[in-house]
Amino acid sequence: MTARPRLTIGLPVYNGEEYLAESLDALLGQTYGDFELVISDNASTDGTQDICRAYAEKDGRIRYIRLPRNVGATPNHNRVFAECRTELFKWASHDDLYARDLLKRCVEALDERPDVILAHADQAVVDEDGQVKVPYEYKLATGSPKAPVRFRSMLFEPGGDDFYGVIRADVLRRVKPLDSYHHADRTFVSEIGLHGAFHQVPELLYFRRDHPTRAERANPSKRSRCVNLDPRRAGRLHPTPRLLAEYVWGFVSAIRRAPLSAADRRACYRHLAEWASSRARPGGAGERVEDRAPVDPALLAVSVDALVAGREGRRS
Repeated sequence: MTARPRLTIGLPVYNGEEYLAESLDALLGQTYGDFELVISDNASTDGTQDICRAYAEKDGRIRYIRLPRNVGATPNHNRVFAECRTELFKWASHDDLYARDLLKRCVEALDERPDVILAHADQAVVDEDGQVKVPYEYKLATGSPKAPVRFRSMLFEPGGDDFYGVIRADVLRRVKPLDSYHHADRTFVSEIGLHGAFHQVPELLYFRRDHPTRAERANPSKRSRCVNLDPRRAGRLHPTPRLLAEYVWGFVSAIRRAPLSAADRRACYRHLAEWASSRARPGGAGERVEDRAPVDPALLAVSVDALVAGREGRRS
């Protein structure tokens, strides 16, 4: 790592002892190493603190922060970005896995394409043991040079995990910070997309882990998920209708803030109205995992082998 790295990886965590070490191995074993890893521990009550301190002692790229109380997932995500002083930024999850070339391929894409503001790679869902369950085909038109095309695609197409891409930090500073209403991450990424094009590296390099204690699974209702994002959402002032209304308004305000021409702004509002109408119809509630197209199994084998090799290399 240089005296001032190019990339900050922000890893917010709460009670992540089960999978944290494996994720840290995958991040620290990347072929691209010019980064700082900022871990913000949300007052964990399990062995998370001990794991983080042990890794920080072994690797000088890690900066460990422990919060005195649990502030919720959203403020913790915003906290790690507030610590960013670098050109590039990436959020990382404490339970996901990363093939060894993920960061390298994303940074290369940003260097080759100054017009691109976010780079990520193809992904698959893995289970508790790291076995691939569902590979995804990325179908979003986020690479379009036209903002309304990108925005419409993010409204209607089954989404990727662009939130976890490598992002130009100056763009992140120009958008509204992540909020905690229902699907706030979708409006957040959509606003980023109104500022510029994304690039999807056509390699299976990111592995999203699904397990019973994952936040979405452990908090099945909209209310409980939002309270997990921010405890201040608990109580009568934040009923489910408000959380849904804020979700829709999040798209509206993103369009209002974005640096768009008048014509592009009108086009985005039309797409939003069409989307809202489709959601109101029966059967228009959203996407399903099974709607996503499969990826060639040969690509899975190559990517998972590369990931495992990276972890074994860290242990040796």
